[in-house]
Amino acid sequence: MSTAPSRELEVFANPKPGRDYLIRMRMPEFTCVCPKTGQPDFATLYLDYIPDTHCVELKALKLYLWSFREVGAFHEAVTNEIADTLCEKLAPRYLRLRAEFYVRGGIYTDVVAEHRQPGWTPPAPVHLG
Repeated sequence: MSTAPSRELEVFANPKPGRDYLIRMRMPEFTCVCPKTGQPDFATLYLDYIPDTHCVELKALKLYLWSFREVGAFHEAVTNEIADTLCEKLAPRYLRLRAEFYVRGGIYTDVVAEHRQPGWTPPAPVHLG
């Protein structure tokens, strides 16, 4: 296999650091393992972030998420771990990670983790006609 799971996240320089712009990703193939039962947990991850000086490289993000496939983790813990790692590597102006876990025992779980850079405030919304 030419690729393997990795905990290394590669970043690259933000091509437009003077502008607030939103990067939005949907990752529908996230898997980890229930730490109590060992059964697989499946989720769609939704990542929104406003970069400051760096952006995440997509293949590295894919390999990073793949590294959780055999990890036993509660939904709350794994969502916050991923958000913390992204914030550590990117130092974004804003980041929001939502993990929408599929049904388990009749319960759907959504976990949302957010980060705002100190002193950053979003621009006022523009309302058109």
